Amino acid sequence: MGKTLELNDSNFDSVINSEKPVLVDFWAEWCGPCKMIGPVVEELAGDYEGKAVVAKLNVDENPQVTARFGVRSIPTLLVFKNGQVVDKQVGAVPKSVLSQKLQAQVL
Repeated sequence: MGKTLELNDSNFDSVINSEKPVLVDFWAEWCGPCKMIGPVVEELAGDYEGKAVVAKLNVDENPQVTARFGVRSIPTLLVFKNGQVVDKQVGAVPKSVLSQKLQAQVL
């Protein structure tokens, strides 16, 4: 089973510049929908192990990255390819929706 990476303001850029697609879950401890989607994100980390990077960023602890990408509602999930945002999902959605977004970026 894959594991999600914990991102922060200092390691964020090095992770999103991966050659593999990167799914980042912007979340917070107090966010109900974030707790609903958390297990789905963990499952995707396992499903895409070796093919993509799946990571989480706590918005309360990392205001710089959160502001840089204009994240105002959480959960927000961004898909990066070569350091650029190529897809975005705001709000909790079924696993299939996130899987399709990630699969579209996997070579």
